[in-house]
Order: sequence, then C-alpha cells, then structure tokens
Amino acid sequence: MSEKREGLIVSASTNLLGICLVIVTGLKLTGVSGGTLADEMCLVAAIGFMAACICGYLSLRTTRDTRVLETVADVSFVLSMLLLFGAVVIVAGTVF
Repeated sequence: MSEKREGLIVSASTNLLGICLVIVTGLKLTGVSGGTLADEMCLVAAIGFMAACICGYLSLRTTRDTRVLETVADVSFVLSMLLLFGAVVIVAGTVF
C-alpha cells in the first residue's frame, strides 16, 4: 500500500476517534445512554479507530514488511466506521 493511503487512514481515524468521544460524552450528559447501546457501540468504535491509528502509524514508520499492519488498519477502520454509523442510526431513532 502507499504511504499516502496509510497517512489518510491515520488522519481520518484520529478525527473519527474524537467524534466518537464527543458522541459518548453527549449521550452521557443528556441521559440518553442508559436506554440504548449507542454509547457502547461508540466506545468499541473508538477502540477500533485507535487500533487503526496505531497500525497505520507503525506501517508508515517501519521499514519491514507492513502488509499485516496495513490490513489490520484497514479492517479496523472499516469495522469502526460501520459501528459508528450504527450508533448514529440508533441515536437518531431514539431522539427523533
């Protein structure tokens, strides 16, 4: 994979990690988190985004074969995106 692609994954993952934490904080402050799985889904997504950040960064910095790190970064990023989307759908269904 190209360094540009992994750099984009690192950048996007850090931004989405922050969004996950904002969503969890907002759900806790409003009291909506008790009735849904959205906050738990966001926390798992945040862990996945952190894994994508770490693996993407390590694949940029190492000189060894980085296929495994790149694959882990890609898979954890996509799965975390799906979890975040599911959490937003749940919150939207609960609030509206």
